[in-house]
Amino acid sequence: MKRSRLVLLTAVALLVSTAPALSASAAPEAGAQPQLAISDPGFENGGLGWTFGPGTGVGTGNRHGGTRFLYLDAGAGRTAEQAVTAPRDGSYDFSAWIGSAGTGGTYTIRRNGETVGTITLPQHAGYARYTISDVRLKAGDLLEIVFGSGSSWVNADDLMISPAASARPEVTSSDPEVAQMFAWATRKANSWVQLPGTTGPVNVDEHQTGGTGTASYAPTYWAGYANRSAYYSRDMTHQLAGAHLIGLDTENETMLRSYAASATAEHGYFPVWSLNFDARTYLSIDYRSPDDFVREVPAVFELVEKAAQAYLWTGDRRYVDDPVLWNFYRHATGQFIDLHNSAKDNGKVKVAEGTGQGIFSGAASYDEQDGDDLAEAGDTIAAEYQAYLAMAVLARGKGDTGLARTYDRRAAELKTYFNDDWSGTGSGADMVRAYTVSGTPVTGWGKENSVFMPMKQIIDPGPRNDAYLDYIQAQELGPQGSPNIESTTYLPDMFFDNNRADTAWWWMKKIYGERDTQHVNAAQGPDGDYPEVSFTLVGQTVQGLMGIAPDAADHTVTTQSRLPSGMKWLQAADVPIGKDTVTVRHDGATRTTLTNNARHRAYRWEARFPGVHRRITVDGVRQHVRTKTVNGVTYTYATPTVRAGATVVVQVSD
Repeated sequence: MKRSRLVLLTAVALLVSTAPALSASAAPEAGAQPQLAISDPGFENGGLGWTFGPGTGVGTGNRHGGTRFLYLDAGAGRTAEQAVTAPRDGSYDFSAWIGSAGTGGTYTIRRNGETVGTITLPQHAGYARYTISDVRLKAGDLLEIVFGSGSSWVNADDLMISPAASARPEVTSSDPEVAQMFAWATRKANSWVQLPGTTGPVNVDEHQTGGTGTASYAPTYWAGYANRSAYYSRDMTHQLAGAHLIGLDTENETMLRSYAASATAEHGYFPVWSLNFDARTYLSIDYRSPDDFVREVPAVFELVEKAAQAYLWTGDRRYVDDPVLWNFYRHATGQFIDLHNSAKDNGKVKVAEGTGQGIFSGAASYDEQDGDDLAEAGDTIAAEYQAYLAMAVLARGKGDTGLARTYDRRAAELKTYFNDDWSGTGSGADMVRAYTVSGTPVTGWGKENSVFMPMKQIIDPGPRNDAYLDYIQAQELGPQGSPNIESTTYLPDMFFDNNRADTAWWWMKKIYGERDTQHVNAAQGPDGDYPEVSFTLVGQTVQGLMGIAPDAADHTVTTQSRLPSGMKWLQAADVPIGKDTVTVRHDGATRTTLTNNARHRAYRWEARFPGVHRRITVDGVRQHVRTKTVNGVTYTYATPTVRAGATVVVQVSD
């Protein structure tokens, strides 16, 4: 048997089972039409449902997941294919993990005999993920999935069907790279979405490559390693904004609620770290028992923060009315902190703590290599601060202004304590970023527990914050910088939130430019196939570069141009806010245009421009100059009401 069928070719080939692809048959609800499904998408049943030409078949050895894979030997004209009749109307993305030792191989989707998408494969011996997007099918259409041979062998494995993106924002710019980046990121992000009703394995990991059973998958998306059948809280919270922008609001709510439901008194109000794609079953590699499971303190608070972010983007009342979610918010910002606050005396404020004994006992930081012996960490106290602010947003959404004021006060008190006491008196490398279980302050570089402090804006604006940003940049560019792309994806957010657009954009381009670089985890494939990369690039374009911040329930939207040097203009069209969309264009830092694409609803728009300007106009009409200071930055702003279907232009000059 030839090399392509047996030999492990690269470190990437060590990748074990990819969850949904091992068994993607559909599990329809009673009375519902069956879901579109691929027969034997992971080739574990010997290629059941596939048609193999000469020189093709199912082998063992160089598999991506499970134990088997599809091979095509070198030479022109070799094909392996499957035909499926669509049981219902729908639009879909079709993904497959493919490796090719040569050029000229193909991955093709046909509809009723006509090609609707084809990818000519590059030479890339390790497995990488390829997607043909937005294939529209009507009930009865004949779908054909076809792999073709090239100059050398082609291997394929672990196919997956995703529903096509339901929201389609589009970015255009004077800089073509940002448009290309956004288009790539939206397609790639959507390829990780589970098709609801698909039956797939649960508890797949590097030790249990076949999992421990199957379940019907809920509306969810991949957030974490591709060789595990689950989504992770840390990843999911960072992917949430990008997920909203491509229409994954149901998925966001389902996943957030699953974490909220897991944060029981028995778990010390910790949510579990990962759940299978059924949104119910805890992933077994991370969960052994109610007192022995992976938990990291910052995730508790980030889940609250991101629930408020989801509420602001969608206006969905479930985020404030669902008792499961609401009880989680209150427990996370109340009883949870009381239960995990004993190692260090913080006076009248409370800071949640880890045990210093590793992730299965409760780690204080996302930096797992630095997590042992830490009781309090910069990423935890900063995330706790944002959780208090988020609770104020959610309480106002619920109509409880008294509770909102309470949480605003708690946030202010915690921020004051952090700056006056907790973080010490030093700056840069001398700023305190953690405390050990014995109460010893820790300075120097802490990766996430350094980055989160300015990213969550708990450091007072000014020279000390500026020095710390400089310090982080120097560390990330030096030998101590994180080799893990997951950590790197936080840097654009941090720099955008601190109005360093040039640096943030530089990191976005670096992340995008390294999308074909091998991930540090050999089982993951290229960096671009780590889900967090694509989702965060989507969010960073709209929230970062465009500075779009909505309040859907209040029908308001705020904008601020964060265009980097050399980018003359940038437009984001059809950005979803609530049930509507807006189109925003920045021309430099002095002119912004907003179109309200709603049919009936008006939006109040706060158009911000950094600095104090002598003149501001709305549609050419001069307005009274107003200024405000937000997080240490002074803005000139106007607040026009934009009627449904209308376009308004706001411009400043000196």
